[in-house]
Amino acid sequence: MAKQKRDAEFIEYVSNRTSWLRKIAYLLCSDWHRADDLVQASITKLYVNWSRAGGVGNIDGYARRVLINTFLAEQRTGWWRRTVVQPISEQELAALPDLDTALDLREALTGLPPRQRATVVLRYYCDLSVEQTAEALDCSTGTVKSQTARGIDALRLILDIPSATVTEGARP
Repeated sequence: MAKQKRDAEFIEYVSNRTSWLRKIAYLLCSDWHRADDLVQASITKLYVNWSRAGGVGNIDGYARRVLINTFLAEQRTGWWRRTVVQPISEQELAALPDLDTALDLREALTGLPPRQRATVVLRYYCDLSVEQTAEALDCSTGTVKSQTARGIDALRLILDIPSATVTEGARP
């Protein structure tokens, strides 16, 4: 009886949050198929530890952390370098509101190292605070700040966006 209740809770959670996890995974890896694989691996890990996740106050944060850890672990193994990445289909391209900007930003994200990409995605797409991002990545707030700053600087260079100039009398 308890297992059925646990499974029903898990199925309901996954049904409601899969598209959200898939979007985060796509921003991390820039490939819908690989994002699906990341989400599937994360959901499997989440199911195995669902009883532990139930004791956490923020299940979304727990699931996001599992996804990020799965992505970072995959980056270390190097298996993804041996796979052929297919371009985005024309249907997916047509569905994007600002295609050029979205594609430029996504391509620029792929140029970032995995930790910087993870901090930028968590901070700006998931709208997490520095402290929440540090908790999700299991690092210090200083690391999050430096990785975010480096990531944003790298994105500005890749996208050829000039840094904000400091006006006279403004705080640096």
